[in-house]
Amino acid sequence: MLLLIPGPVMTHPTVRAAADQDIAPWDNEVRQRVAHLLGRLRTLAGGVEGTHVALPLPGSGHFMVEAAIRSFVLPEQDQGHGAGGGILIPATGQYAERMMRLAREAGRRVTSLGASLTQPLDPAAVEAALIADPTITHLGLVYSETSTGVIHDPVPMGAMLRRLGRRMILDAVSAFGALPIDVAAHPEIDATIFTPNKCLEALPGFSVAVCPIDRLIACHGHAGSWSFDLGDLHHNGIVNGPGAARFTPPAQAMAAMAVALDRLDAEGGPPARLARYRDNMATLRSGLESLGLRLCLPADIQGPIIMNVHAPAHADWDLQRFVDALKQRGVMISNFRNTVEPSMRIGAIGAIDRADILRAVAAMGETLDALGLMPLMAAA
Repeated sequence: MLLLIPGPVMTHPTVRAAADQDIAPWDNEVRQRVAHLLGRLRTLAGGVEGTHVALPLPGSGHFMVEAAIRSFVLPEQDQGHGAGGGILIPATGQYAERMMRLAREAGRRVTSLGASLTQPLDPAAVEAALIADPTITHLGLVYSETSTGVIHDPVPMGAMLRRLGRRMILDAVSAFGALPIDVAAHPEIDATIFTPNKCLEALPGFSVAVCPIDRLIACHGHAGSWSFDLGDLHHNGIVNGPGAARFTPPAQAMAAMAVALDRLDAEGGPPARLARYRDNMATLRSGLESLGLRLCLPADIQGPIIMNVHAPAHADWDLQRFVDALKQRGVMISNFRNTVEPSMRIGAIGAIDRADILRAVAAMGETLDALGLMPLMAAA
């Protein structure tokens, strides 16, 4: 099955094979391998040994987003740790909305900022909102918003935050491994969050945050949750040694991640991977347009991760029916949409290339034709 979804993505057989073993996570040799893996991830993020650390947490990226919010954003009624604050989250799409919910349910004050779903975020609008409320301590930013396909560059946001003395929690879940990030150049970022099963082309099972060590020490005990306390997670590594887990870790997924990083290095690192994804996206775009489909974003706004496509204007259109029929031809896309108007989401990331995209486009054309939609589109 060819997966064209934003994650979990297609993986190489050698990555999957690395997980096909029993692993004792408390073994000292395994701990050393985990410590080495986390060091590689820190370096990949641009982190500096002794200044930054990569922390793993079992679960999806949402688990780490919640952990970062709980750890670094103080509740307004804080228990003896100083003044609380709040987090500003621009409403750039569904994953920003999810960040808002995670923050609210953690008891943090959330300020939402209206934002376009079809344009990159305006730093001036964010700056104005922060200046208007000096009690807001953090910006929560989704780097690659997979509900829309739009990329929101953290670089101009970071420069503005440094100028204002505010901090950032960066959801780089569907960006990391392809889109650029250098945490050493962004001292305002408390946590850069990502998962294995997106642009790193590994298996799901855990999430990662690269954080400044001094901030982790300062936030220890603030989370109101033992499981989600990143300061405690870092402290455990100091007490029990690098690579030591507090609770049972996803050892097989971590073993697969190590092989996936080897493949990333062999490909030429994130710049080479980004080039392949951009070629995938360009091939997908031209192929879908040749079928008569209308794309939700113009080419200059479209990110390289996920594409939203307008559904055919037909009374009989049903996304699940199309997904099921396409699956019979060996291609799978998301069976839900994030847009107001009917649409479908098609990914361009994973261990796939132009030939896979061309095969998928051909299968989509066959499926549309079989469902009786192609003639209507051609006539339109």
